Amino acid sequence: MRQYPRIIKTLRHRYETVTQLKSRVSSNINYLLSGEPKKKQQYPLIKKILRNRFKIIQLLARGGSGDTYLAVDLDLPGQPYCVVKHFYPKHPHPAVIPIAKNLFEREAESLYQLGKNHNQIPTLFAHFHEDGDFYLVQEFVDGYDLTQEIVPGKPLSEEAVIHLLKDILEVLDFVHQHKIIHRDIKPHNIMRRHSDQKIVLIDFGSIKKLGIQGATLTIAVGTPGYMPTEQAKGKPKLSSDIYAVGMIGIQALTGLKPEELQEDADTGEIIWRDKAQVSDRLADVLDTMVHERHSQRYQSAAEALQALIPEFRLSQYAEFSAQSENAEDNSLQLYKKFILLLGMGLGIITSVIILGLIYIFLRTSVSPPKQPTPRHSWRENFVAHLSTNVDNPVAQKWLNKN
Repeated sequence: MRQYPRIIKTLRHRYETVTQLKSRVSSNINYLLSGEPKKKQQYPLIKKILRNRFKIIQLLARGGSGDTYLAVDLDLPGQPYCVVKHFYPKHPHPAVIPIAKNLFEREAESLYQLGKNHNQIPTLFAHFHEDGDFYLVQEFVDGYDLTQEIVPGKPLSEEAVIHLLKDILEVLDFVHQHKIIHRDIKPHNIMRRHSDQKIVLIDFGSIKKLGIQGATLTIAVGTPGYMPTEQAKGKPKLSSDIYAVGMIGIQALTGLKPEELQEDADTGEIIWRDKAQVSDRLADVLDTMVHERHSQRYQSAAEALQALIPEFRLSQYAEFSAQSENAEDNSLQLYKKFILLLGMGLGIITSVIILGLIYIFLRTSVSPPKQPTPRHSWRENFVAHLSTNVDNPVAQKWLNKN
């Protein structure tokens, strides 16, 4: 993995060979968009207002997938903070813009679905393009990244590392369930939220969605040290993210950065166990996570999570997670139950009324015509009795009248 000359040579070769873009070829958005500084101005967006709503305050970071700015939302009460990520085409060819736009829309849709359905992934507020540039506006996470927890020269305890890996894998499992590879997992892109101390996975500008037709051509995206060999070759897998999480675990246990660790000259595997106080069980899990061959790693975050946590602890954790999610969505669930019960009640009442009407109709249609009622029977008996007493003046008078 860390044979940097070979990787650099591979990346340079891929860059030089792809010189023309054709409309029938679709690549990843990160090939068409770049965070390289524009020459006309160092920070072109500072104090600029996008779409008459998002006012740029300051630059937060510059990366391979774009520039990230802190902004305020002028349309909302209190003008809360938000994060604006700015992408712009790397190539000046006119054919790049429509292709990049389509890919940008596809990526934004993936981000929207992730953030909408998981509270440990920033919510996507808006995505748009202006003057050939592309923008994502996301939720601002009030917290700090893991570089403040994983400090060089200060190893963490095994228990702390297990909890950290579990928290990261739990969020990553949700991402992998949607067949999405993050491709840039590192301490800078994992935050600890102040309000609840939960892990929040950020910077989804480098994601790759699996199974998209025509998206076979891509370019290496990631951070050296956390990027495995297949990802450096432009062929990332779900297990590529597992490699990155494993490297974070090793870094936390040893207090050493990835580039400070040596590797076996024959196998390419990382040599790190002698630099950490760790049990064989956790060490074996981490070695599997960072195996040089992607086929020998855990193939998803779910597999890594099950290997990290014993069976009984995993079931307890899953139950706790379910309870937490139910508590957060309690009002929504109550509303759904109310609507369901209301619909069932209305359905039952309507069914009873319809069945009653059908019963009355059938009863009326099958009843024998002109069937004497008790009142008629009494009247006939009374008249017959009076007829037998025709000599009685009172009876004779009633008969004549009726």
